[in-house]
Amino acid sequence: MVGTLLTVGILIALALTHFFPDNPGLVLAVCLLCVLPISIITIRAQLEHMLSLFRALTGTVTSYKDGDFSFSLHWPQNDELSDLVAAHNELGDVLRQQRLDLVQRELLLDTMVQNTPVAMLLVSESGPVVYANVAARQLLNEGRKLEGHRIDDVLAHASPALLEAMARGGDGLFTTKEGGTEIDEEEVYHLARRSFNLNGRRHELLLLRQLTMELRRQEVQTWKKVIRVISHELNNSLAPLTSLAHSGAELVRRGQTERLPQILATIEERTRHLESFILGYARFAKLPTPRLEVQAWPAFLARLHDEVEFTQTGEAPAEPCAFDPAQLEQALLNLLKNAHESGSPPDQVSLEVRRLQGAVRIDVQDRGPGMSETVLTNALVPFYSTKRSGTGLGLALAREIAEAHGGRITLANRDGGGLTVTMILPLASGLS
Repeated sequence: MVGTLLTVGILIALALTHFFPDNPGLVLAVCLLCVLPISIITIRAQLEHMLSLFRALTGTVTSYKDGDFSFSLHWPQNDELSDLVAAHNELGDVLRQQRLDLVQRELLLDTMVQNTPVAMLLVSESGPVVYANVAARQLLNEGRKLEGHRIDDVLAHASPALLEAMARGGDGLFTTKEGGTEIDEEEVYHLARRSFNLNGRRHELLLLRQLTMELRRQEVQTWKKVIRVISHELNNSLAPLTSLAHSGAELVRRGQTERLPQILATIEERTRHLESFILGYARFAKLPTPRLEVQAWPAFLARLHDEVEFTQTGEAPAEPCAFDPAQLEQALLNLLKNAHESGSPPDQVSLEVRRLQGAVRIDVQDRGPGMSETVLTNALVPFYSTKRSGTGLGLALAREIAEAHGGRITLANRDGGGLTVTMILPLASGLS
């Protein structure tokens, strides 16, 4: 554009100089009068194209803000503005592809959430339901839409068990009856609640998972395992008893009674073992509620030491505590017996009682081989045992006793070999 204007100006100047060689001022003035309007018109036309491009850029940016990435621009000239337009179009292509990928992921996620058997409700802090999947609609509103309804109105028609679980707060299990028949079936649900901020506002996510089928499956598996363990133990005891009784009868028939005391002693030993086995199952199945009594730790540990060998680490707390002495003694006897049966040297089996902030910690340690990751995961499960003659009830009973006191048990391998079984009894649940 500039080169064209200069060429035109030079040609006009040469022509005027030829006609007016003695008046250069007039030549300059005429040149300006000729070139200036053409320059203004040309520059204005070019600026109009550029302004149109800038308006188009503004419009596409506004469309991007609104989530519309379908626009692209065209600039015919090969200059810096064409580079800007090309970069702008590439940005639009990238955003358009990202938006398409995001939509596909949202569709996939929505399909998964809608078809999951877990009932999901998203509730805003003001009360209305923001989102509910198919399972939630079927569970709470006979398949009808829940979005927009207040959660209190939705739960007004829910089962009393769900209302009680909501009132308790936090996660938990509840049982309700369903079916509408003369024989209603009990259904077990797990309620999980999570709060978080969404778009600057507080929301709560409610998850209701039906556990009935899973619990029934676990119950069947547990009963099968119990039957296998009991059958194995009964066979191990009854088969020798039958053989010994037959041998004793034959000896009596022959008049050879000198071996009868040995046979009867063996029968008595196997009978007592079977009795102990059955009593162990009975204690686990019928663990009573702990009867808390104030106990002094030194006297309690002295009585325990009379039952089983162990090394006491550190001084026992001077303050007395409230717990069920018979149950806690049984739990610690099981833990110490396991420690001795691990192959640990007897003098390396130790017990330590420490007072924590609001709790009591009891550690039973040994120097046996420890446990593998698989055994650590399953050791507290009832009837799980790696011993040929084990019932799998020692650790499980100890855990039941600890949890009945409001505490817990953990297992951990020790550095250098061995196992640490830790029992935590919180003072807040009755201990002092």
